[in-house]
Amino acid sequence: MRLASERHIHDFRRIALLLAALPLLLLPHDAAAHGAERGLIMLLPTDYYLTGGAIAVTASFAVLLLIPAGWFSRAARAVAIFAGVPLPPTVVTSTASFLFLILLVATGLLSTADPLANPLPLFVWTFFWVALTLIQALFGNLWPWLNPWTGLLALLRKITGLPLGRERILALPIALGYLPAIVIFFLFAWYELVSLAPEDPPGLAVVVSVYWAFTLITMILFGEDEWTRRGEPFSVYFRMIGMLAPVSATPPDEGGKGATMRLSWPGQRCLETEPPPLSASIFLLLTLGTVSFDGLSRTFTWLSVIGINPLEFPGRSAVIIENSFGLIAAPAALAVIYFTAVLAGAKLAGAQDIKTRTTLAAHLVYSIVPISIAFHGAHYLTVLLMNGQYLYVIVSDPFALGWNLFGTADWHVTGSFFTNLDNVRVLWTTQTVIIVTGHCIGILLAHMIALRHFGRPHRATLSQVFLALAMVFYTVFGLWLLSTPTAG
Repeated sequence: MRLASERHIHDFRRIALLLAALPLLLLPHDAAAHGAERGLIMLLPTDYYLTGGAIAVTASFAVLLLIPAGWFSRAARAVAIFAGVPLPPTVVTSTASFLFLILLVATGLLSTADPLANPLPLFVWTFFWVALTLIQALFGNLWPWLNPWTGLLALLRKITGLPLGRERILALPIALGYLPAIVIFFLFAWYELVSLAPEDPPGLAVVVSVYWAFTLITMILFGEDEWTRRGEPFSVYFRMIGMLAPVSATPPDEGGKGATMRLSWPGQRCLETEPPPLSASIFLLLTLGTVSFDGLSRTFTWLSVIGINPLEFPGRSAVIIENSFGLIAAPAALAVIYFTAVLAGAKLAGAQDIKTRTTLAAHLVYSIVPISIAFHGAHYLTVLLMNGQYLYVIVSDPFALGWNLFGTADWHVTGSFFTNLDNVRVLWTTQTVIIVTGHCIGILLAHMIALRHFGRPHRATLSQVFLALAMVFYTVFGLWLLSTPTAG
């Protein structure tokens, strides 16, 4: 038995060495220069960054072979829970969020039409979609406190005496799984990435208002808990993102009691949670695929594929059909890569029945969570740095009336850090570290999840070989997206 075990370890080390050599085959070719920060990035040794990132991700997989399985089981149990934490009731904060949303919609309709001087588009696309996602990756799912529906429903229940949202009127079919969230998130992504004017303040105000009313109605029809669990995409997404956070909290009841706070290793809750339905896996892959396509859609490579001269980019209206198909194709391709890698790895590890393989595929999607966050953070970092300044300015004058409520209206917005090679080097290095770190955490989570399913370390390792290869490829792809020339 000892000789057999030693042979297994020897075989795994050979696999690790082969994986470590793989990135050398993935060296990218030189690309044409581009303006702004991309032009300066192309002056950096990006080939070395891409290769180093791939090697780092590969090495993280190889190192797992040397760590005893008992260490992972002890780490999975390390958690501290604090009861009686004084957290505000969600009914209070959610109601405040609803009132704030009314103010934002009003600015969209009544303030300036300039999307860089109107609070609504800046708040939706910069704070809500970019910053809030990253905040929840650190501090857990804050959406129960921040969503603009549950507080109002609680007040309506108290005023009317009706069980609005507590008792469903219609049943949301179990067979649908997370399909409602998938469809709605795709429409959100299409509006952001493909539609002609997603930042137009009056148009965005109408879309936000319609979506708020639609969600309120569906919560009443299908029940607040059920719709937020499987239908409302931001509730689903922020809950998944929050599972990675080292800090998480359980909201108090409507009376303000029962709140708890939990400290643990990042991603620990992903290990404890039962495997979700396959449709939940598809939802998460959709979120990652749409962010990836956001980066791809503006590259010279994509524009050349769809027959557009990137130096004469005609605008969104000329590529709306092509980008619509691309927005479908990118998540679909990612899903094919993911499920092929996981199912092939499960078969290699000796999982014979299809139920075991599909359960593993559903559970391992949690290893995509840190990768999704990393792509989100790295891809939108420049947006956060620039638009965050505009948001800082206009909080003092939301209706463009010459106010200076908080003393920030005179702030000078600058993008000078994009035109200095040293600053761009720091920016590019930060983006590289974010993506590589996300993939390394993803590989660690995947290994720990596989250990839970297979028990024995060598089978868990074998099951992850193809998924690790896919993550190495996606690391290189993500860094290439950040460094290749773009237009538009």
